[in-house]
Amino acid sequence: MMKKLTLFSLFLAAVVIILGAYTRLTDAGLGCPDWPGCYGHLTVPLSEDKVAKANAAYPERPVEAAKAWNEMIHRYFAGTLGLCVLAIAVIAIKKRHEGLPLKLPILLLGLITFQAALGMWTVTLNLLPVVVMGHLLGGFSVLSCLFILYLRLRNREQAQVISSTVPLSTAPLNVPSTEKLTAEEGSTQRTLFRFATLGVLVLVVQIALGGWTSANYAALACTDMPICEEGWQQKLDFAGAYSVPEADNYEFGAHDYDERMTMHIVHRMGALVTFVYLLALGVSVLRAKTVTNEQKRIGWFMLVTLCVQVSLGVSNIVFMLPLAVAVMHNAVAAVLLLSLLFLVFSLWHRLSASELVQNREVNHRTEFGRASSAPAAAMSSVSTTANFSEHALTKVPGGFHG
Repeated sequence: MMKKLTLFSLFLAAVVIILGAYTRLTDAGLGCPDWPGCYGHLTVPLSEDKVAKANAAYPERPVEAAKAWNEMIHRYFAGTLGLCVLAIAVIAIKKRHEGLPLKLPILLLGLITFQAALGMWTVTLNLLPVVVMGHLLGGFSVLSCLFILYLRLRNREQAQVISSTVPLSTAPLNVPSTEKLTAEEGSTQRTLFRFATLGVLVLVVQIALGGWTSANYAALACTDMPICEEGWQQKLDFAGAYSVPEADNYEFGAHDYDERMTMHIVHRMGALVTFVYLLALGVSVLRAKTVTNEQKRIGWFMLVTLCVQVSLGVSNIVFMLPLAVAVMHNAVAAVLLLSLLFLVFSLWHRLSASELVQNREVNHRTEFGRASSAPAAAMSSVSTTANFSEHALTKVPGGFHG
């Protein structure tokens, strides 16, 4: 049950990320000026009486039904996701003695709670860029943790099937996924694991740069390719670009053009670094002779996703940020992150399984050695006793010579 619920929550988290991007890109982040309801209601006020009261309560933010519904639908899905994560945590706590993961569900519950707080601050602090970017990263973090939890539960289920059909003592030798790696295979897997782990960090930094660019409405600060308009070198302002100016409302941005242009250029440079790094990682996985077929498939998928993501990024500039393309740019970034995490998990799992097999073999040899030495010791003891008895019986009264 926990595995199915985690899979459902995983898809739900992906939907929440897409809806969040759609809400942000349609300028509906303040479609409801209060939280968690909308103008004091659980749904968007639509009747003339309710709209009039809402406009009187929030004169600076009159009701715009389309934007309000965008915001509330996002909240409904996010709230449902929160309940699912709570259920996962409760199941993990109740069944902790059955070997189910416990720390990760508890971490997820903490993450989703903090994510809800960020959602509230996004509204109450009028789209403060730091909070908006944090809300985006929080969504990606929840999605990533759910994916890792699903992979762990899937592997646990497979291990239970194997253990029920294959004797424990022979399972490592008969199951390819848990075979002991050779020195060359182990070295390759460890190198790729480090390579891919650093790739996760590179990609997360790039996602953060994209979130900061979007939160400050700098996506179209540069419309020329490959870098920006002529004379961009003289306009760079890193200190201003990555500071938060004082403002009552951050909707539509509070930075000047030079600062937004700097954000955009840094994001483009980060995209280039990320593309080169992940391309090298993918090619390394495909060229390695000691990786599994699954890891090669992940490598291919990651490379295709990377190319699609770059194409979407270029399309955002060329076609002036079409809504569908911009939303897909966020969604494919999530898919790219998950593919990279899948690769890291696969490499880690194979290394861990090999180490487990090695430890079992060492323990088996140790136990076999002890078992082999026991009969010898027993025979030696019997021989000693027999010798003692033979000599003793010849000397006591009533013995063989008695």
